[in-house]
Amino acid sequence: MQSLREQINLQRLPRHIAIIMDGNGRWAKEKGQDRLYGHFHGVESVRNIVEGCAELGVEYLTLYAFSTENWDRPQYEVTGLIELLVETIRKETETLNKNNIKLHVIGDVKMLPEYAQKELNESLQITSQNTGLNLVMALSYSSRWELVQAVQHIAEDVKAGKIDPAAITQNTLQQYLATSNFPDPELMIRTSGEYRISNFLLYQLAYAELYFTNVRWPDFRKENLYEAILDFQRRERRFGKTGEQVQKEQING
Repeated sequence: MQSLREQINLQRLPRHIAIIMDGNGRWAKEKGQDRLYGHFHGVESVRNIVEGCAELGVEYLTLYAFSTENWDRPQYEVTGLIELLVETIRKETETLNKNNIKLHVIGDVKMLPEYAQKELNESLQITSQNTGLNLVMALSYSSRWELVQAVQHIAEDVKAGKIDPAAITQNTLQQYLATSNFPDPELMIRTSGEYRISNFLLYQLAYAELYFTNVRWPDFRKENLYEAILDFQRRERRFGKTGEQVQKEQING
């Protein structure tokens, strides 16, 4: 693992990494356990990857923890997930604060039970002054929900005369997204062998490098993170330009 880490160019880290933490249920099923067993063990992976990003100096890490669609899962699993979320936040807030990690939340958190919202708000307040890694938890989140919310708010401001419709640009839309205070992810990782974005940061991932691994989330550790970052650093990010243009800019720049 150390040799992998030593290969990483710390000057070319992705500023923002987003992760779809997939495979908890399948991991548990393979071990003859119920799905909540997988979610429980997935918490250790969260702890390990947050630590790994903070150690490297990654600025932003967004974790897709609970989607809007997850509300449609069996009630026992939804209840167990929420309880696990609250328990984890309660236990980890002190560690986040100690390690100078600032917690953020995006999503329709009003759908969460009041006790969960209370726990979240306390953690957000406690870590609000930290200046290290920004840990963004996507809870009760879906990108289509986010885009609808943005359009509704823009429409309200147009109606109120605050915005000229003819002056709306990409930057205008970005200011109304839940991620308006964060840079777009440069690297998106999805575990467990699925090749989908699954309603996650659809607008923000337009130019992200996508990395898919067969590793189930409860088995995902720092060495897997390092492999994803090394793969990212081997790619040429062109943003619509030619490779020759990018190379010339790097030489001149």
